[in-house]
Amino acid sequence: MIRVPILMYHSVTDRPNPQTAPLAVRIGDFTDQLSYLKETGFTPMTASDLVAAFNKNQVPAKPVVVTFDDGYADFHSNALPVLDRLNFPATVFLTSGWVSDAGKDAAGDPLDEMLTWSQAREAAATGIEIGGHSHSHPQLDQLPDPELRQELRKNKALLEDNIGRPVATMAYPYGYSSARVRREVYKAGYFAGYAVANAIAADKHDMLAIPRLTVARHTSMSMFTRAVEGNAVPLIYLRERVLTKGYAIVRRTRYGMRRAMRNV
Repeated sequence: MIRVPILMYHSVTDRPNPQTAPLAVRIGDFTDQLSYLKETGFTPMTASDLVAAFNKNQVPAKPVVVTFDDGYADFHSNALPVLDRLNFPATVFLTSGWVSDAGKDAAGDPLDEMLTWSQAREAAATGIEIGGHSHSHPQLDQLPDPELRQELRKNKALLEDNIGRPVATMAYPYGYSSARVRREVYKAGYFAGYAVANAIAADKHDMLAIPRLTVARHTSMSMFTRAVEGNAVPLIYLRERVLTKGYAIVRRTRYGMRRAMRNV
């Protein structure tokens, strides 16, 4: 079995706002983390490259995937220079309605300053993959089917129109999905969907429910190295995985009740 650590970042900054602070990684910590991966022989890949390698059974030695959710402006100012210096590809899962110059397509409630379309295009030109992350960042598993389809398809269309490249991978806002959501993701034209789950990914996983490891402000270097080396999933991840599974049951029940109420 092939095992791959897939890292999920959000903001990379030394001065986060209160809303993004728990998931905001310091610039120095981010640099140390990527330097460790470089120095210990990991092979960085984009989200789509990994799935293609799985399908061809051609995964390189010590693969790792670095991903960023939402599309915060500090990716361009703080993370991209580090990635470029270390020659690391990465994937940014971009919420199209949150883009700072989205104009008439603006939607949702961004938590901080976001990337512009030109910054996203600039990142793509350096080898960064741009993936989908919904249009307005809702809890996809709570949406009725028509709204769910609109969120997925509008996001994909806007990204492809503004970046000028195909978009084939996406990540679920908040990490939440369901069998119904995954079916719609596939119908919308994505060949891979990334969740959270805080587990090491493997070639046996459903390619529409690929797990990732959260990297946050509290992630110590010891915790980081243990996670990427796959020696043991840190206890905090074990606790979060239990909570996530339990909450998934609650969410499925909640959606079923809302659907029943709409049909009354």
